[in-house]
Amino acid sequence: MSGFAEIEWRGKPLRLEVERVGLAASAERPLVVFLHEGLGSVAMWRGFPAAFCAAHGFSGFVFSRYGYGRSTLKPADEHWPPGFMHQQAFEILPALFEKERVERPWLFGHSDGGSIALLHASRFDVAGVVAVAPHLFVETVSIASIEKAKVAYESTDLRERLGRYHDDPDSAFRGWNDAWLSPAFRDWNIEAEIGSIACPVLAVQGEDDEYGTLEQVRAIHRRLPKTRLLVIPECGHSPHRDQPGILTREAGRFILAHHPYFEPDRSFP
Repeated sequence: MSGFAEIEWRGKPLRLEVERVGLAASAERPLVVFLHEGLGSVAMWRGFPAAFCAAHGFSGFVFSRYGYGRSTLKPADEHWPPGFMHQQAFEILPALFEKERVERPWLFGHSDGGSIALLHASRFDVAGVVAVAPHLFVETVSIASIEKAKVAYESTDLRERLGRYHDDPDSAFRGWNDAWLSPAFRDWNIEAEIGSIACPVLAVQGEDDEYGTLEQVRAIHRRLPKTRLLVIPECGHSPHRDQPGILTREAGRFILAHHPYFEPDRSFP
């Protein structure tokens, strides 16, 4: 079921694209909120949330962040600060969850969405986090790949391709790319902040991730020793596209292991 959620943030209205997938939410059934990457949206998940929830009988909530997909667009002259992920985690997510009556969800975040998931879990009560290719700090390899993305956006058909998933690809691309390539962003680091997380965490990364080294998920484990690490071979920055079978199986098992009283509905296709 697709639609929009209307919230207010810092004195202005935001209209966020939302989609519910899987089975109807209930007190017993795990509810998984999917947080997309820096160029993502509801459509950019390409059906993964629905397939993931179908495989395990979960409920799912997917949305496009401000500036992405069909959500409120970012004005061309607005530049996101280094703390834009903190704003999402501490301000917009709570407002959205209150509006949509999302309570104690599992957070399934990819890339920037993984960082937002970890930040939110550091202050708010969630059932657990699946952080896929998250960023805790800025690495040279990340900046190099993001610079290449900028060249591709300006010289190839990347802008046209992103237009299939965003009402305004410039809004989506510039918000992410400009923020990450800003000199002020080089010192961005959330390692200390995640130390307060008390919920279960599964940290996932591909061995061939072009946007970050394995030090990103290892840093989570150093701060949160009970974290389970999943390193996927033959996999780049997007495990849900490169190795969806492994990610679906292992993330599902992790969630189920921390919901011992939940009995999956095997009749769900």
